[in-house]
Amino acid sequence: MVNAKTSQVGKPTTHEIINELRAVVGDGFLLTEEAQRTEYGHDKTEDYLFLPDVVVKPGTPEEISAILKICNAHRVPVTPRGGGTGLAGGAIPVQHGVVLSMERFNKILNIDELNLQATVEPGVITEVFQNAVKEKGLFYPPDPASRGSCFLGGNLANNSGGPKAVKYGVTRDYVLNLQVVLPTGEIIWTAANVLKNSTGYNLTQLMCGSEGTLGIITKIVFKLRGLPQKNVLLLIPFVTNEEACKAIAAIFVEGIMPSGMEFFEREAAIKTYEYCEKVLNSPVTTKLVDGMDAYLLCELDGNDEEVLMRDAERVMNVVEKFESGEVLFAESSAQKEELWKVRKNISPAVNWYTLTKSDDVVVPRNNLPKLIKGIKEIGTRYGFNTVCFGHLGDGNLHVNILKENISEHDWATRIPEGIGEIFKLTVSLGGTLSGEHGIGIAKRPYMPIAMSEVNLQLMRGIKAVFDPHGILNPGKIF
Repeated sequence: MVNAKTSQVGKPTTHEIINELRAVVGDGFLLTEEAQRTEYGHDKTEDYLFLPDVVVKPGTPEEISAILKICNAHRVPVTPRGGGTGLAGGAIPVQHGVVLSMERFNKILNIDELNLQATVEPGVITEVFQNAVKEKGLFYPPDPASRGSCFLGGNLANNSGGPKAVKYGVTRDYVLNLQVVLPTGEIIWTAANVLKNSTGYNLTQLMCGSEGTLGIITKIVFKLRGLPQKNVLLLIPFVTNEEACKAIAAIFVEGIMPSGMEFFEREAAIKTYEYCEKVLNSPVTTKLVDGMDAYLLCELDGNDEEVLMRDAERVMNVVEKFESGEVLFAESSAQKEELWKVRKNISPAVNWYTLTKSDDVVVPRNNLPKLIKGIKEIGTRYGFNTVCFGHLGDGNLHVNILKENISEHDWATRIPEGIGEIFKLTVSLGGTLSGEHGIGIAKRPYMPIAMSEVNLQLMRGIKAVFDPHGILNPGKIF
């Protein structure tokens, strides 16, 4: 990892302040050694590294309140951190100071089967929570690719989605109420544990997607669904990316509602096959169809197998109108798991291959063909290759720009100009900069492309009300 961005920006955390923090959490939950701090100075964003002055691991909302009061009084920056799986630098301590790790907040407090609700702490791993409610016949749909390691609190911070968002919605669609510690130390609940609420401003939804800049979430009340009992999975090859994108819109026009509609290029699949074999020691047995450059992974779920099979036939009838190949119908649970393994390992596979800059633009579905064609043209002009994949059922395309043999100078100067062109193209097609990764520091310079100065000033004003001294996750979004 390149330690290229470590200049001191925020106020130093003195020994006296560290001792005040130690008195709150105890010696066992305060880290000062450089090797320990390094682990909390980066996430999955490129090669960024910013060392915090100290890492604290509180265990109660009251401890967080005490920490924030100390830091607010001394104007010390505080960066909240979940699982460290972010791709926009949202949990990196760019102004050093204190990293506040939520890893001890890892309890599922209650699953209310009658009201279809669950109360959890933000340090619970997403997949752990999904499995816990599944055991009771319930369903929590948000399903980011990093679900095996990301925290629910981080999902809230970035309003994460994943493959099932196309049918079931994103994280904010499942949040009823939040316990939050404000930067000034007050502990509040944002709403009530009810399905309808028209009582003042919606502070719950404001917290979703705020990237840890407004408060520290300490409890979450989620709403749940009944668990679909059956699903079918199709792998559909296409001659070109554009044909695959056109087919997506046509499937929805036909009135079909997949529970997943994932896209990946052939190049993404090739790199993932190699990664699964060499790194995961789990070779993929499903063969790619020759002459096909793009693939759709289409999942349909429900409780009536006959309805699902009819919908699968309708999907196949639609894609026949485009330049597509033979559709693979997953015949077993093992084959379904293998196909999802390919999709969910694309990002780590590409980053294993080379350093990348990762973006997740989103446009209306009907503009996807223009978007992906334009991205390839921009890459040619600026001299970079891209691997594209993502949740194209809801218009969310992940674009990984590959460093490969690009010089350090061009990587730091010319490539960001090309990224700006991608964002301008996205906005011109009715889209915006991020569907689920957030802004963090990686996309912060590009915000004026998507937001007017009036919008940005309103956001800054909201930030100032919650955090008058600007201590909480500074340097992000704006």
